[in-house]
Amino acid sequence: MLDKLVGAGAEAIEIFATRGHFDYTDRQQVREIANWFKHNPAPFHAMHAPIYAEPEWDRDRSTKLNLVERDKSQRIAAMDEIKRALEVAEVAPFRFLIQHLGSSGEEFDEYKFENALSSIEHLHAFAKPLGVRVLVENIPNEISTPARLVQLLEALHFPDLGVCFDLGHAHIMTSVAEAFATLSPHIHSVHVHDNRKEKDEHLFPGEGTIDWTETVSLLRTAPRVPPLVLEVKGDERKDVIAQLGETFRMLNEAAAVPASS
Repeated sequence: MLDKLVGAGAEAIEIFATRGHFDYTDRQQVREIANWFKHNPAPFHAMHAPIYAEPEWDRDRSTKLNLVERDKSQRIAAMDEIKRALEVAEVAPFRFLIQHLGSSGEEFDEYKFENALSSIEHLHAFAKPLGVRVLVENIPNEISTPARLVQLLEALHFPDLGVCFDLGHAHIMTSVAEAFATLSPHIHSVHVHDNRKEKDEHLFPGEGTIDWTETVSLLRTAPRVPPLVLEVKGDERKDVIAQLGETFRMLNEAAAVPASS
């Protein structure tokens, strides 16, 4: 899969830490991944923190890893699982850990926000010696709105914390432009996918209703122009690798449009 992605034009790789996909607790698998990155030009850009601990991901039945959970034992278990994924960096170094705060639809309260602060502070202390920067992601809930993420970053005062800006989530929650205006100074990476503003579909760019010319123009104005990481659903009915190449071409065309147009 990695060879095909690079062959289709991918210049860096983000791996989603779910055990049925990549078992980050299996040292042999970790060594194999490290060896691949050692012998290929595409860097290990990021690890998406695990969302579920079970090997097989089932949205309805799997136990969610929730860093803002009220139950302290469950929060500790979630952090321990995420640290197992972070330990991959000892063998296969990567740049960023992409981290969710809460689950989809999570409501805000001050207690959960304090839990978020404590959890990110703990993960930051674990990740920093490994050379990994923690990026919190805007997701569709009240804990992870752009304004609340900025509030969290400012409260923690860690200059190496940042944001993974998820375009599809921003489109659902308010708009890409509104979320970008708030998060721009903190963005270090971008998740690229599309939707029709009704649900989190993770479609290829152009299959939903995001204005990609406007979006790429906005991203070009960020203080640090971020890498664009495609985070789309695979579909057995499509040639995903071929569509990857088409998507790169479309985004490059959008980038070629003058910013003033």
